[in-house]
Amino acid sequence: MSTTVVLVIAASIFLWGVISSRLERADLTAPIVFMAVGAVLAGSGVVEGPTAPETVKPLVEVTLVWVLFSDAARLRVQDLRADIGMCVRLLAVGLPLTVLAGWGLAAWLFPSLGVWLALLVAAALAPTDAALGVPVVTNPVVPSRVRRLITVESGLNDGIATPVVLLAVAGAASAEALPDSTGVGTAAVELLIGAAVGVVVGAGGGWLLRRARRAHWASEEFTGIAVLALALLSYVTSTSLHGNGFIAAFLGGLAFAATAGQRGPAELLFLEQASGLVSLLVWLAFGAIAVPIVVDNPDATTLLYAVLSLTIVRMVPVALASLGARLDRGTVLFIGWFGPRGLASLVFALLALEELGPDAREAVSVIAVTVFLSVLAHGVTAGPLAARYGRRHRVADAGAPQGAPPPDLPVRGLPRRA
Repeated sequence: MSTTVVLVIAASIFLWGVISSRLERADLTAPIVFMAVGAVLAGSGVVEGPTAPETVKPLVEVTLVWVLFSDAARLRVQDLRADIGMCVRLLAVGLPLTVLAGWGLAAWLFPSLGVWLALLVAAALAPTDAALGVPVVTNPVVPSRVRRLITVESGLNDGIATPVVLLAVAGAASAEALPDSTGVGTAAVELLIGAAVGVVVGAGGGWLLRRARRAHWASEEFTGIAVLALALLSYVTSTSLHGNGFIAAFLGGLAFAATAGQRGPAELLFLEQASGLVSLLVWLAFGAIAVPIVVDNPDATTLLYAVLSLTIVRMVPVALASLGARLDRGTVLFIGWFGPRGLASLVFALLALEELGPDAREAVSVIAVTVFLSVLAHGVTAGPLAARYGRRHRVADAGAPQGAPPPDLPVRGLPRRA
């Protein structure tokens, strides 16, 4: 990496920290800004852009590990208890239906993708990112139950979609007979090994930290760094045992939350701040790598898929999952619309591009257009629709049991909390 690139990246991050609040008032969020910086770097020839995705592989992998671990670790059992039924509906019914609908639509609109790449597109675009709709989940006029459902769903669906994405990548690599490709069966075994390793490492690490705090062995100033290392430890341990490190990171975070005790969420702050920094770099890398691919291949069909992915493919499964849940039509539509596609989708796209090379360019283009459209559409509509929905439902929510407060959003250098 040249000195010029480092200078531009460092200056962009510093300037974002200086004027981010003012830019956000003009609906210029971190994803928009850093995608634009990456696109300018690629367009000016300062970086190689789409010809060298392998250079960002370590960044992408570390980002996904930290995001999966921190998202899972933020959600404790008490966060789910108040609305466990609806959470299960969204994750066990809505999410699979979203993947199936997106898969069928991708296979129909893009027959050249084949079965596996169509599945990759669908699974990569299934996870939501509540941090991109921050006015929705932080606005107190929105009923607490709705904010909690959106946040919990966002915290878990990226980890649930990860094995599907990885199986799709393995299947596509095997179908193309790429060197060093693993079959679907081998990938499934790796997922099982990763799951076991993640539970052991995460639960053991959380228990050990809790005991160390009680015995006054652990310095409070260093426990956050220890949790950051624990996330990496779950990943590296799994990969050294020929398991899947990403599943290990996600289940490690869930296990950590279950055993770390009441101080567990506070110890995630350093990990989330580190994730925030690397997420900015991922948005920048995405702008440099994927935006040129989109610009070079403008396609009305891709735009059509993006629009349908953000609307029908997401909202119909949410509506079906909500049947019998006693939610009014406005609430179902509100939850269905606010499923922004964000960081997880970008990371999946970059991983696929690195693993599959040029064979993944069309799939990455579809993901890129959908994410970019989501950043704009959800960013612009979050504030006004949250205020309008909150005014209509404030009276209905006044006498409802509040349960646990909405979980905190991750710190990813994205729109700041209201």
